[in-house]
Amino acid sequence: MRDPIVDLREIARLLDRHGGQSRRAKAFRNAADVLAGLPGTERARVDAAGAWATLPGIGTTTAKVIGQAHAGRTPDYLAELQATDGPLVAGPNPLLEHIRGDLHTHTEWSDGSSTLEEMALEAARLGREWLAITDHSPRLRIANGLSTERRREQREHIAALNEALRQAQGTGDAAFRVLPGAEVDILDDGSLDGEPEALDPLDVVVASVHSKLSMDADAMTVRMVTAIANPRTNVLGHCTGRLVSGDRGVRARSSFDAEVVFEACRQFDVAVEINSRPERQDPPDDLLALAADMGCLFSIDTDAHAPGQLGFSEYGAARAASVGLDPERIVTCWPVERVLAWATMSN
Repeated sequence: MRDPIVDLREIARLLDRHGGQSRRAKAFRNAADVLAGLPGTERARVDAAGAWATLPGIGTTTAKVIGQAHAGRTPDYLAELQATDGPLVAGPNPLLEHIRGDLHTHTEWSDGSSTLEEMALEAARLGREWLAITDHSPRLRIANGLSTERRREQREHIAALNEALRQAQGTGDAAFRVLPGAEVDILDDGSLDGEPEALDPLDVVVASVHSKLSMDADAMTVRMVTAIANPRTNVLGHCTGRLVSGDRGVRARSSFDAEVVFEACRQFDVAVEINSRPERQDPPDDLLALAADMGCLFSIDTDAHAPGQLGFSEYGAARAASVGLDPERIVTCWPVERVLAWATMSN
């Protein structure tokens, strides 16, 4: 018998990998959670009756997957996805092999769909050496932003996970490492959303604009530069806020003086994020080329909200290569100790 929980989660991963934030992926993940919560005797009873679809959270499609897995078959749905899986970017992608980590990811602590552990395991499976968890700041209530107390609890959770990873690794190579971080709202006046006691202990802070994206260009420029100059900021996230596709529709990019903003990033050693989500592709090509020409540092980030989306770095790596970036200028191509030293120096 195959493990249907493994199959359901693999289907969710593949759907996320090829479709971004997908309601279908969430349905398969929820079904796996339902199944994992069933006592063994109840699971055997439902299987014998062929009654998986009678359980809350399990529909016709997920019930078929479970039934086929219990029968020892590769579920048809999974086989179809595996047959069409492959690189997200056609042709050579030379920077991809240099990527060691990711500075912008989300978990179920805010608006992600998976646990810290699931995100870390998938990042390690992809060959990453480290992963920053950057759940949202408190003002972004729609995304379940973390209060100061919840941020402290998450840091403790990450510390415990890192200790478990060290023990599992033993005395060989360095263990995979999870970095406590935050994606912090840039408020209207350029200040960062979050109390110092929440932000100061973090390894990394991604500062992003999430509100009033159509603000006057001069005011937006001042807003962004003020945030970049804040010693706590390490990465400028999805700088234009645009959306080019996806479930949330299309959104025009914000207006600001890009030369002034990128010069501030260069002066304050703040990395410009290459947001790898296919619906963002932020910065746009012209601004990416400008920031590259101006000598900025970059961070190729997935902005992943589920394990399957950690593979979006393929898109970001290809875009970075298109403007001739060298791994030395991409902080997510650095070993973790160098990343931590850079982040500390900018504080």
